[in-house]
Amino acid sequence: MTKVNREIVISEALDLLDEVGLDAVSTRQLAKRLGVEQPSLYWYFRTKKDLLAAMAESAMAPHAAAPLPTSDNDWRDWFLANTRSFRHTLLMRRDGARLHAGSSPASDLDRIRRKMDFLVISGVPERDAQMAMLTASRFTVGSALEEQADAGPSDGSDPPAGMPVIDHESAFEAGLTLILDGLVHRISMRAAPPSGNDGTLK
Repeated sequence: MTKVNREIVISEALDLLDEVGLDAVSTRQLAKRLGVEQPSLYWYFRTKKDLLAAMAESAMAPHAAAPLPTSDNDWRDWFLANTRSFRHTLLMRRDGARLHAGSSPASDLDRIRRKMDFLVISGVPERDAQMAMLTASRFTVGSALEEQADAGPSDGSDPPAGMPVIDHESAFEAGLTLILDGLVHRISMRAAPPSGNDGTLK
């Protein structure tokens, strides 16, 4: 029997998630998978909620390992790449978006602060940077939720008449572009000098 520790419990729990989906994950199944008694899991996680939080944080590791922005990065390109990385990581695990939704890994706070600092230094007003990051995050989670819920017909048949086939990646890219374009426009409007009623600058 493999020696059990906290990391192994999380890893096996994520593999179980991929196999059965979030609704079917249970400490009973996990204990059976690990070859231990169910109460022994409480040495590592006092509640299932604690376990799910640890799973969510571990599942986001690929995105958390992405390089932080540097001063020579264009903030627009970075904003797009960062949001795409987030989406890709959510989709790596079955029900990854549902697992992540509502979680707030404490270990990611420093990275978020540094990302915000980068946007502000790049000329994005702090409030706009906060709202843009929040909007992109929630849009991405929502998009991933819909994509992971939309498994499509199991028999390979066409969707019902009148029901459009959604290209989830194209829809995500279109929405992401709208968010970025809106932010760029907002920044340009803030930077524009005020004009008089006759159209002349004052």
